[in-house]
Amino acid sequence: MNAPLWKTQAEREHERALKREAVLRAAARAFSEHGFHRTSLDEVAERLNVTKPTIYHYVRSKDEILFECVRIGLERLDAAAASAQARKSGGSGLDRLIVLWTEYAHIVTEDFGRCLILVGEDPLPAETRKDLRALKGKIDQRFRGLIEAGIADGSIRPCDPKLLAFAAAGALSWMARWHDPAGALSVDHIARETIQLFVNGIRARDLEPAYPAHSEARLAD
Repeated sequence: MNAPLWKTQAEREHERALKREAVLRAAARAFSEHGFHRTSLDEVAERLNVTKPTIYHYVRSKDEILFECVRIGLERLDAAAASAQARKSGGSGLDRLIVLWTEYAHIVTEDFGRCLILVGEDPLPAETRKDLRALKGKIDQRFRGLIEAGIADGSIRPCDPKLLAFAAAGALSWMARWHDPAGALSVDHIARETIQLFVNGIRARDLEPAYPAHSEARLAD
């Protein structure tokens, strides 16, 4: 039986979606490597071996590309956080938090996640930044919710959920800046070691706390 001469509407839409994602992914890599302002659409087109007008079949502007790259990165983080929260049989709050932190490390070392961390929404107009920052706030609340759940079930010692959420996200996000995909250390290995530092702390078990309870540490007299 001969194959149909014309593609169906669904096939055409799927093909367009794949090509648009290729444009976004190439741009995300270029933005991460050279910065948003130093990257032109000509460079993105060159990476894809197409003409610049071809790019405009899939996006309207460079601002739209960055918005989409950051949005995809944030939505992947939000989906991972929502999945960890909803995991009914996923163990304690700490167990679910470890799953989320591990997924977080993978997301921020991939194309859209790296663009989110290295470029972010700052180059975009104020109104556009507002939407993305609202999504960031939602993700932060999910992180804190898991920490609070761990504190409530006793798997995480009492602490400031906001401080722990910021500290862990900051440490894991920094992987986007220094992790070398061609290097000796895999994302899984780095994530595991980093997460263990948060879970177990860095103090040897037989030592006294560096900052005794109910006292203030001073860096200098």
